[in-house]
Amino acid sequence: MSSTGLNTLKQRLREFADARDWDQFHSPKNLTMALSAEVAEITEHFQWLTEEQSKNLPKDKLEEVETELADTLIYLIRLADKLDINLLTAAKRKIEVNERKYPVEKVKGSAEKYTEYV
Repeated sequence: MSSTGLNTLKQRLREFADARDWDQFHSPKNLTMALSAEVAEITEHFQWLTEEQSKNLPKDKLEEVETELADTLIYLIRLADKLDINLLTAAKRKIEVNERKYPVEKVKGSAEKYTEYV
């Protein structure tokens, strides 16, 4: 998603909440709790599936996961907006940190945490 697309979505979500007078409920605490609940709803779709089944969801299940992912993104954008965090900048910084923590030559093909190979 481009920064223009993300900003457009952020503005649309602000307007959506403002029109319904919901901004009063969108504290960082409440948005974090809502975000956590949505992530749990995503998790429910994959609980008890095999690795292969999780990669090949039936169309109806995939559509349900898509909806939950959208809900998650919406709450994440609202939370970042409330905290004045630029998600794209934060993600780029985090990728740079991860590149240093997980150098290819040390971790390629491994699922170990960086503290386990130092």
